[in-house]
Amino acid sequence: MTKTKAVPKTSQAEYLRSLIRDIPDFPKPGIIFKDITPLLKNGEALRMVCDELAKHFQKQVIDQVVGIESRGFIFSPMIAYKLGAGFVPVRKKGKLPHEVERVSYTLEYGEDFLEIHRDAISKGDHVLIVDDVLATGGTAEAVVKLVEKLGGKVIGLAFVIELLFLNGRNRFSNIPLSSLIQYD
Repeated sequence: MTKTKAVPKTSQAEYLRSLIRDIPDFPKPGIIFKDITPLLKNGEALRMVCDELAKHFQKQVIDQVVGIESRGFIFSPMIAYKLGAGFVPVRKKGKLPHEVERVSYTLEYGEDFLEIHRDAISKGDHVLIVDDVLATGGTAEAVVKLVEKLGGKVIGLAFVIELLFLNGRNRFSNIPLSSLIQYD
């Protein structure tokens, strides 16, 4: 039997927000990192996050759920399961063993590369992209480019947290975007 905890009588977003802690000056000075590990260890909250993110796209045809390394890997397989879709990892450079497509991108504190297997997305696949945080949108935008380069159609973007003050959402005016917790 699964042990569950009752959700407090606050809004769902307030409840989930209460399980996220701020870590100042990580990974570098001036950044306030949103640590989701307290949320992850709470089974009811973890289930709530996956159920809610999946619910926003359950009426869509989704062939693949793409998870962005690394915390996107936590949520995307569970969302894929819920939607009856496959799971595709997008990883940092040099982590995938087969032929890859690669894109460079800029994030709020540096530059990096992302890769996807060339055979991970088929032409015409309907794709949902999942990650833990939407900040400036650079990472998600790079993943959209990778999916489209392989012939996939991005049906939506799903995030646990959205940092509204960084305006990442503005990069995706033509793609439905869902986030559960927003910070101004």
